[in-house]
Formats: sequence, structure tokens, C-alpha cells
Amino acid sequence: MAIRLPRIVSSKKVPKGYFAVYVGENQKRFVIPVSFLNHPSFQDLLGMSQEEFGYSHPTGGLTIPCNEDTFLEVTSRMY
Repeated sequence: MAIRLPRIVSSKKVPKGYFAVYVGENQKRFVIPVSFLNHPSFQDLLGMSQEEFGYSHPTGGLTIPCNEDTFLEVTSRMY
């Protein structure tokens, strides 16, 4: 049985309907659909980000304070 991974884009240019986030210790960049913003699991990640960084993110972009595996696990359930 294959594991379905989320459709996460890794390009420098952010397509319409997507936004970039930075995840993990290495600040890996993921481009994800804006529809994730309405998902309760992603809102939990946003809450973690707000608690840790407030509204000032070190990369200049939205930083999610969890490891990459956790991020991929959470976002894979959003499709």
C-alpha cells in the first residue's frame, strides 16, 4: 500500500492560491495551498507558531515550529 504524500511544491515562485512556510531546524521551505488555513490541524500549527514567534518570524516568512516529519504527517491528512 502506497503512502499518499501531500502535494507540496518546492519552487521559489509561489503559485496563486498557495503560500510559503518554513519548517524545522533547517527552515525547509514548503509551498502549500491557502485552503490549509481553514483546517483545524493547521490552525493548531499556526497557534504554535504564534506562541513561539509572535508576529515576528526570523525568516521573514511564516515559520512553523515543528519538525518536518510532523508537518508532513499533519498536512498529509488535509487532502
